[in-house]
Amino acid sequence: MFNSQGKTIMATVIRRDTRAWTFQVWISFAIAAFLCGTGLAWLPGKAIEQAFMVMGYVFSLSTVFVLSKHVRDQAARQHNTPMWSVVVWCGFGLAVGLTGWGMWQMAIDPCFKAFLMVCWLFLLSSAFTLAKMLRDAHEDDVAEMAEQGESR
Repeated sequence: MFNSQGKTIMATVIRRDTRAWTFQVWISFAIAAFLCGTGLAWLPGKAIEQAFMVMGYVFSLSTVFVLSKHVRDQAARQHNTPMWSVVVWCGFGLAVGLTGWGMWQMAIDPCFKAFLMVCWLFLLSSAFTLAKMLRDAHEDDVAEMAEQGESR
């Protein structure tokens, strides 16, 4: 492709997610959050156990977003300090490990435990997908703005 001065220009192809995919990701995340909230609201046991599980779910969820960003930055060669990598991976490991351990140790019906576990894993996987989709959309916006700036 050539511009008016005869110079070669490279066209950037920006592939955005479809509306259907975006809708599906948001709906999956909302369903997962709703199911987790429902399971935690009906959690039998002491208030301290409920509080521990809520904190575990929130801690797990926040570390998913931090880990997603960290992995993506590493792939884009935006290196952070080695200690940051340790903090991110240890935080994720602790969040998942402690929440899983807390669920395992609770003296509740195994069916309810299984429900909480499946909802929690659904929340984590849908959060990873949501984080990726949001980051892709941001990168597409940046690429589109850069392309529009070059074409002027």
